[in-house]
Amino acid sequence: MWLFAMFDLPVTTSKARKDYTRFRKALLKLGFTMMQYSVYARYCGSQERANVLLKRAETAVPPGGQVRFLPVTDHQFGMMKVFFGKKRAPTEKPPDQLSLF
Repeated sequence: MWLFAMFDLPVTTSKARKDYTRFRKALLKLGFTMMQYSVYARYCGSQERANVLLKRAETAVPPGGQVRFLPVTDHQFGMMKVFFGKKRAPTEKPPDQLSLF
């Protein structure tokens, strides 16, 4: 299971930029990695783990802008087609094991 975080947050004021930075840092702290600008993903071993992670990520959502979370199965993720220009690149592989801290 993969959990995607996609967001469109305003950065027009100093406070909005700080909110954006806090949210981005919270996602990184939760183990998300940037796939594209404003699109982050995290591998979760199960639906239950994805739900727990989603609850934690929800607490960091800033008051302005739009944030979407999308759970995707390994099978669906594996069907993703990734291109760099016109050249196709391989889809990312899930980690071999989960790290526990």
